[in-house]
Amino acid sequence: MESEILSSTQAKEPAQGGLRVNVTADIGLLPIPNANITISYTGEPDSTVGILTTDISGQTETVPLSTPPLDYSLTPNSPMPYAEYTLHVSAPGYEPVTISGVEVLPGVTALQTVRLTPAESEAGDSEIVAIPDHTLYGDYPPKIPEEELKPIEESGEIVLSRVVIPEYIVVHDGAPADSAASNYYVRYSDYIKNVVSSEIYATWPESAIYANTLAIMSFTLNRVYTEWYRNKGYNFTITSSTAYDQKWVYGRNIYDNIDRLVDSIFANYLSRPGVRQPVFTSYCDGRNVTCNGLSQWGSKYLGDEGYTPVEILRYYYGSDMYINTASAISGVPASWPGYNLNIGASGGKVMQIQEQLNRIAQNYPAIPKIAADGIYGPKTAESVRAFQGIFNLPQSGITDYPTWYKISEIYVGVSRIAEPG
Repeated sequence: MESEILSSTQAKEPAQGGLRVNVTADIGLLPIPNANITISYTGEPDSTVGILTTDISGQTETVPLSTPPLDYSLTPNSPMPYAEYTLHVSAPGYEPVTISGVEVLPGVTALQTVRLTPAESEAGDSEIVAIPDHTLYGDYPPKIPEEELKPIEESGEIVLSRVVIPEYIVVHDGAPADSAASNYYVRYSDYIKNVVSSEIYATWPESAIYANTLAIMSFTLNRVYTEWYRNKGYNFTITSSTAYDQKWVYGRNIYDNIDRLVDSIFANYLSRPGVRQPVFTSYCDGRNVTCNGLSQWGSKYLGDEGYTPVEILRYYYGSDMYINTASAISGVPASWPGYNLNIGASGGKVMQIQEQLNRIAQNYPAIPKIAADGIYGPKTAESVRAFQGIFNLPQSGITDYPTWYKISEIYVGVSRIAEPG
């Protein structure tokens, strides 16, 4: 891998954040090696600060980039707390992509996935993706108040019989009645990571990020469970409008700590005793907009004071709020066995993981292939460790809950001829 990071200066007292880029084909989850990424400051196209090349797994190394001071993201109404970078991405045989406004925060690593489309001609047009201001920094309409529990007794209304984590949700990229807005099929966990990265700052205390993530997941699953928009005649699950739902941004980067957190808790949501549907958990920034729900900035300060995620949630939603787990997860070959798989384990679950890793290794050859013998030995652990390194999981070599479901997700992705989209 080649990389050239040039010296750069920015604002007073600059800090540093990280950036890692992952480049895949838009069909079939195929990593693209030797893709070229040029990094510049957004708004200054000639200010090249880095040139990167992807490895055999379609990834760059993590590179340091200048950012504003950390305090900006920890205090409301501060100057812009993140640096905005533009990425120009190209690879032989694919249409180039330009992404502007990639948000790099201090002290965390921004993860930018880029999906390239096979070129139909030698001089293909560049796709341009523009990332808007973060919701805590930009000017967005406040949420229209809604009741936290939806009436579901009406005849003919579509309501699920149990809470299920969907494989995909359909995001309408605009207000509900905006027929010109595009619909996007988005993996559920990817949607949650995108929204969390769009709604709060990844520099906040972990307990505050955890509490906000649970609120965002419960909000989303209430829309899924009640089929809120489909019952109104729309063909989507949720919108990207902050007036109606929560902010989702096509093509935006996420952050490594948010990525790992969501992978470990993606099947959770918030409940009230005796109520089946996930609670519709309203929230707002708590400074420019107030609401009857969680204050995002307030949750940050509670996290500073040592409140746990549940304590933060109960502070805003009441003492009878608790964390629940969905009864089913869609789109996976088999559920997690309920215990970690490690060296010495054996049986059908181990063989399943081995077979899935071998299929994934066809697309990601940095993962060593192994004998599918149902015995979790050192070679299986090493294959798992390589997988974890590529997909931003702790490299333990142990198939724990997040690793099991990430292997399942990637296995399904590489096994399909094409993703919906």
